[in-house]
Amino acid sequence: MNLNIRPIMMQDASFINEIRRMDGVRENMLGIISERITRTEAFINGLTDNDHVLVAEIEEEGQKKVVGIIGLHINKNLRTRHSASLGIAVHRDYQGKGIGKALFQKILDLADNWLMLVRVELGVFVDNERAINLYKSMGFEIEGRKKYAAIRNGEYVDEYIMARYRLKYWR
Repeated sequence: MNLNIRPIMMQDASFINEIRRMDGVRENMLGIISERITRTEAFINGLTDNDHVLVAEIEEEGQKKVVGIIGLHINKNLRTRHSASLGIAVHRDYQGKGIGKALFQKILDLADNWLMLVRVELGVFVDNERAINLYKSMGFEIEGRKKYAAIRNGEYVDEYIMARYRLKYWR
């Protein structure tokens, strides 16, 4: 599989909207089945210099297709701009193929070597072991548990807050 990781473009909106709504992805993020493409387009249009969003694109049968997305969002407050939050989603048919890891490697290189961020954080549902293992392999640690963080399938679910630190910049 030939994987191209590149910055997000407006023409990616339909692929991203599909990923956010699909079974096997939606349950582990804050997507819902009724999300309209206008929401995704507004997200892309609203990106600022503090938002760094990459997509994973493949080519199948001569057609290019976005199969993953990762976003790094730097805090805007002057006293917390050394940190950022991160979110990721991979199309259910392409999970377990190294796409998430490739997206993480690219975005963390940006965070470490170009933006000089000290802290990158994310949230993950406590029962999403596959994602937790990926995040741990990328250097993230569990900092705490947020009770009743979101609704999923008619129940409140807890979320781990995880973070990765690069304190070498300050020592």
